[in-house]
This record gives sequence, C-alpha cells and structure tokens, in this order.
Amino acid sequence: MSGLFTGPHRELLLDLLRLPSVNPLEAGPDDPPSRLPEILQRYATAAAEAGLCTVRLASPPVACLDRPGVPSTVRAAARDPRFLADQPSLLLRLGPERSRAHTVMFNVHLDTVAGHTPPAFDGVRFTGRGAVDAKGPAVALLAGLQAAASHPAVGRDVTVLLQAVAGEEGGALGTFGTRPLLEAGHHGRLNVFCEPTGLRALPRATAAMTARITVEGEDAVDDHPDAGHNATVLLGFLAQHLAARLDGAVPGARVCVAGLHTGRTHNRVHGTGTLLMNLSYRCTADGSRLKTEVMRHVADGLRRFTERFAPTREFARTARDAERITRLGWDKQGLPALDDADPWAEELLARAGARPAADDPGFTCDAIWAAGLDDAFTTVLGPGCLAANRAHAPGEFVDLADLEDFAGVVHRLVTTFAEAVPAPSAHRPPVAHRTPERTISKENHPAP
Repeated sequence: MSGLFTGPHRELLLDLLRLPSVNPLEAGPDDPPSRLPEILQRYATAAAEAGLCTVRLASPPVACLDRPGVPSTVRAAARDPRFLADQPSLLLRLGPERSRAHTVMFNVHLDTVAGHTPPAFDGVRFTGRGAVDAKGPAVALLAGLQAAASHPAVGRDVTVLLQAVAGEEGGALGTFGTRPLLEAGHHGRLNVFCEPTGLRALPRATAAMTARITVEGEDAVDDHPDAGHNATVLLGFLAQHLAARLDGAVPGARVCVAGLHTGRTHNRVHGTGTLLMNLSYRCTADGSRLKTEVMRHVADGLRRFTERFAPTREFARTARDAERITRLGWDKQGLPALDDADPWAEELLARAGARPAADDPGFTCDAIWAAGLDDAFTTVLGPGCLAANRAHAPGEFVDLADLEDFAGVVHRLVTTFAEAVPAPSAHRPPVAHRTPERTISKENHPAP
C-alpha cells in the first residue's frame, strides 16, 4: 500500500512542528514556552480519526519521582509544581482492553531539545525542531495505524496501544513519561519505540549515567593566582585524564566528555566549577563496571594532578587541596539497558519490512524501561537517522519518502501481528491485563 502519508498528515505534522515543545530541562532563554499539552490534544484529535480512543491524558503522578534512577536534574526541576503539570502524557487505544498476548504497543515522544525554529516543507522534505525526533515519526505512526485499522482483525482480535509521551529529552530518560505507563501495565506482546533508526529494528537500547565532578575551592585575584584554587586547571586536567583512561575501559561503552564550566572573566582565578560526563553502556552489568572505572580514574587523576603541580608556584595550593575540594557525584545512574531477543517477533518485523539490526549498538532512549518485561519483545524502530537527519542540531529534517516508508512498515506490522496471533476465545471475554485508570483523565488539560 502506498500513499499513506496524505495531505492531512502533512498538515498535522507542520502544525505540530509550529507548536514548540522544548523539554524544560533543555530550554534556554531564547526558547518559547512549551505547548506540549496543546500538541497532545491535537494529536489525540487526529488519532480519533484513525479509530484510536483516548484512555488517559494527564500529568504524571508526583510519586513517580520517588524512585531509583530518577535524575537529580528532574528532581530539582520538579520542586516547581508546574514542571510535572506541564508535562502530560497521552495513552491511546484501538480496540478494547485485552491481554498482553493480544496487544501491540507503540511509544513516541513529542517533547524536543532546544532550538525551536519555524518549520518548512518543500514538497520533499520537512525541516524544523522535532521533524525526525520525533514528531515526524509520530504522525507517520498515525498514518500507518489508520491504514491498519481497516483490517478486520485489528481492533476485533488484537488491540493497539499508543503512548505519546513527554520527558524523553533533556536527560529525563522517560522517568516521568514512559516509565509510569509501562509500570501501570500499558504494554503488549510486541512493543515498538519510534525513534530514528533508518527502519532498522533495534532490539536494544543503551542506558546512560551522568557523572558530575565538582570543585569547590576559593577564588583569587589575577595578581596573586597562587592564593586561590584554580578549578579551571584542575578540571581541565581531569577532563583529559578521564578521556584517555575511560576510552575503551569497558568494551561497548561510550564516553562523552561534556560541559566544563568555571567562569568567564579573565582577571580572576575561578575556584569553583563543574565537569560533566555522559557515559552510555549496552548492558546493565556494564553500567556497574563503568561506574567503578570512573571512580577509580577520578581518584587516580587527582593523585596525578597533585604530583604534577605540587612543585609549581601558581598551582601548588590547588595541588595540595585537590582531593579535599573535588567531589564526584551522579546526576543519574543505575538505569537498565535493553537487550532483547525473540525469533518470532523478529521474523514478524522482517515480514513487515523492517531492516535487520546487524551490529548496530543502538542508542539511549525510553525503551530502556521495557527491559525485562515478561512475555514481551521490544524494539526501537523509526524513519531517518539521528546523525544524518541532524536531530538535536540546527537544520533538523525528515524526508516525506522516509515517513511514507515508516507508515507502510507500521501498517504491515500491525496487520501481520493480527494475523499471527491466535484470536481470543469466543467463549469468554478478553482478559484485561490491568483494571485501574480505564476512564479518560483530562482534568489538568481541558480541550481548547
């Protein structure tokens, strides 16, 4: 089937791209306020035309932050009650509530990174923040589901769940969007997280931890730099030391030496500062090994700094006090990684037109929270490529042809799933996998 991504879908995508939905953890002074609640309302309206009903549209519960693995940046932001109130997620369903064995679930995020720009479409390519990550995939998903809904078994014998979530970007990692929905039982036998993969079905997702190295020393005037602690020199040394020592320390792990900040003035020794490092890993055990390596090499780096700079005039005090004024903390840690396998589901994806994962290591996304689900298979699948389509960068784009291809894969996947899964017994009603929250909840975000 071709021509699934029609004129109304193009208009919907442009509409969603016009409305900013920058994650608050990403937003800068030049970013417009997020209008994510309005975006989700419009998405739900469009989904209704495809036959999906709204099960839940509400902000996450505050209790979801009282869990292991919630980044410290999220906890800090949530001290403002408006933070969670402005970050709702949407749960849609096609067909009645059924057992997981007869359910396929799709997840897509509608928050974006910073840098909102006016969208454009030239007849071939959409540009704008979220074009490929992940408003474009979200609309293509609807196009595919709308086509699949015409199959007699879809909705009658199998049910489709769709999670449209907040809190994927900004390092939130799904802790107040995807994670609560999955823990409430909103998933299926097959779970698809819609992210740019070049239509490769990746049965894995890396997890990430963020190390924050903080120096809390004393400033000094530039005329007497020896009187203070030079956080710039100390953190700069540690950044290079850790970059060299952690590269390849845990096979398959990736090390991003990220932001280093001490100060902006030239006539002053800055005694305080921070160094951030983001570290991703392919399996949960590797995360524990990586944390141990970071701790070991930070301690080793401090010793080497002291040895190197103790004989100097300007940095002797910094060298002497380096261990005392330096602290290693973790903005996030202990997150699971996804590494799934299921020949039945993988064959289903191949028949639908998804490409094999080959040796692609995957990347970090909300799919990590599907790790360990019983009797379920989870994959990451979507149009475009994070790097080639400039996700998280100026000029983000997605081609119409790629959205069309993804809609076709979704259509074939759902119908193939419906044909492959035995129909529920006609002698008893479908068994729901959960009972709470069966009513629509829109009290926090009434329709405009």
